[in-house]
Amino acid sequence: MTNEAEKTPKELFDELIEKSKKLLSAEEIKAVKKAYSVAADAHKAQLRYSGQPYIIHPLAVADILLNLGMDSPSIQAALLHDTVEDTDITLDDLKKNFGEEVANLVDGVTKLGRVPLSTKEEQQAENIRKMLLAMSHDIRVIIIKLADRLHNMRTLDFMAPQKRRDIALETLEIYAPLAHRLGIRTAKEELEDLAIHFLDPIAYDDISKKLSETGESRVEFLESTKKKIQDRVVEIVENPRIDARIKSVHGIYRKMYMQGKAFDEIYDIYAVRIIVDTVAECYNCLGLIHDMYKPLPGRFKDYISTPKKNMYQSLHTTVIGKEGIPFEVQIRTKEMHRTAEYGVAAHWKYKLGISGKGNMNMDERLAWVRQLLEEQQESGDVREIVSAIKSDLVPEDTFVFTPKGDVINVPAGATVIDFAYAIHTAVGNKMVGAKVDGRIVPIDYKVKTGEIVEILTSSQPGKGPSRDWLNIAKTSSARTKIRSWFKNERRDENIAEGKAEIEREFKKNFIRLTDEEYDKFIENLAHHQHCASVEDLYATIGYGGVSVIRLLPYIKDEYNKNYKKHEETSGVKTVEVRRSTGKQSVTVEGIDDMLVKFSKCCNPLPGDRIIGFITRGHGVSIHKRDCVNVPKVIAQASEPERWVKVSWNETLKEDFRAALQITALSRIGLMADISMQLAAMRVNINDISSHEAKDGRSMLYMSITVSNVEHLRNVIQRIEKIDGVLSVERQGY
Repeated sequence: MTNEAEKTPKELFDELIEKSKKLLSAEEIKAVKKAYSVAADAHKAQLRYSGQPYIIHPLAVADILLNLGMDSPSIQAALLHDTVEDTDITLDDLKKNFGEEVANLVDGVTKLGRVPLSTKEEQQAENIRKMLLAMSHDIRVIIIKLADRLHNMRTLDFMAPQKRRDIALETLEIYAPLAHRLGIRTAKEELEDLAIHFLDPIAYDDISKKLSETGESRVEFLESTKKKIQDRVVEIVENPRIDARIKSVHGIYRKMYMQGKAFDEIYDIYAVRIIVDTVAECYNCLGLIHDMYKPLPGRFKDYISTPKKNMYQSLHTTVIGKEGIPFEVQIRTKEMHRTAEYGVAAHWKYKLGISGKGNMNMDERLAWVRQLLEEQQESGDVREIVSAIKSDLVPEDTFVFTPKGDVINVPAGATVIDFAYAIHTAVGNKMVGAKVDGRIVPIDYKVKTGEIVEILTSSQPGKGPSRDWLNIAKTSSARTKIRSWFKNERRDENIAEGKAEIEREFKKNFIRLTDEEYDKFIENLAHHQHCASVEDLYATIGYGGVSVIRLLPYIKDEYNKNYKKHEETSGVKTVEVRRSTGKQSVTVEGIDDMLVKFSKCCNPLPGDRIIGFITRGHGVSIHKRDCVNVPKVIAQASEPERWVKVSWNETLKEDFRAALQITALSRIGLMADISMQLAAMRVNINDISSHEAKDGRSMLYMSITVSNVEHLRNVIQRIEKIDGVLSVERQGY
């Protein structure tokens, strides 16, 4: 937490105004004071989780924006950004008192509130879509939102543990990549470090400890290196600026825990930065550095001739000196440095105008936002935005050449399919193969920086992409274009594919309906998905616009509520409890020596709250208390006397079967990694199956043996940490 904890709101506000005097006019400061007065009065009865007055949060957000050099409307919006969401103040009030510009900024930052969306993921995606829509009109919206998230992360200790992890994960997957895409390095690195601190505190502490252990020697090495470079660079450049830095904790974490490198194998923990006036001086300094130190092969990157998507430009080279310590040298101009540190915020901080020298027009810099929104509209699934941010806005870019020498930027891990669609939609749709550096490669080949990729196309009418490409393509842009082709060109095929997929999922999940019930059920499902007809629903599923996996929670809920009856009339499956002694794992209140069976609809485990149902001729069937087949109020059940109290026999240790559904990104070796993890925990796998989903994911279903619900939780937590696993859910059989 920052030192704001010891200061009153008035002290923090006075400091804010004092800092504002260096950046804002007297009239602008007057508007900021007015915004603070309104916000302080609106939040006066509210406290943060820390117990502090709530107004401290808007003040902190405003301070972060001032450090970025943002303008008066941004500062006003920061002070007012929670008033519409958390107080009685309305947007109309803000328009009346502060003008439309400030009101629109606040509206862009404000979440949607209680929108009736079916899942938490949809709610998150819709909030992000709204924010990006506002951002496409005014970039300041996302800068304010990043400052808001940064302060929330700094004070996250006061939240409940699970809430901390949820917010940290969202920060790492959504907000840090957005900060990177906007080029705001300081915000990106702090967000990433704070996220890792809450998501993996053990690893965070381990890296921090390793850095602190080398503290004195590190400072001595960097200062000595800076002086050596300074003494040589001044011979060819006037007034160079030499800085030194340590790689962020998250940057080290990615290489240690995600790439499997040892701390000593990370060559860019230390970095020296040389800032000069001209591009020519950058290349002159590069030659000088390579004369002073031995460059490591394959560690040179020229981001000046080939800028990153966020307009980052610099020369990077990793060298090693007589001390045997490798370090990175970054060489850039002052203008490049401003862009590298502040990104789009440099527009305000350095008063560059609509487009500073060498910078892109602001409309051009926001083109990727509009592309994201257009792709989401095309796919019809708002969650595609979240998928795009997670996959497309990763920090590492790959620079690939066309045979004509054009450079195409794609995310790390992108395939030749992604490359083809990045060139042009028509090129992707007509692709039949690819050559890399003159040799034929498979369609799932992942391109690498510096390679020359030639896309082989067919002029044959009707030729188009394969459905399998949806599972291979890395970028959401490519997947959206593939789905669009199938949507427009293969309707009959889509209908047949969609119908077959629904029937497969119904069979897999024991959803049994008569022909009449099936027709009614599918009509309701089509209506729920806002499809004009059942055929439209099938077609949408067929071309990948909607995933049946994502519809399953709604399908199961509707089936259980409206079509599924109690087990003795509808065939709910039960399994007799296995026991190695004469004792039973469940005690039935008031009944001795009663046959006990566990219902497969909910598959209860020791530790679950349970209840028994006396079946005719088959003993007592045990359900979880929150099972969909158990009435919420027993007294209102049709035969309440048949529901009995039961309890676990804690003295008897037995093994039980549990069913899991695992959603993961498709990759080679996934099932092997899961099996190895379970083997390491000595967990027996009874059966396992998988199939590919339409959105590049795999669905795995497995039955394992566990001792109780706590044991199962531990197993789930370990599986969730496996690379590519998105979610693990407990299921009935």
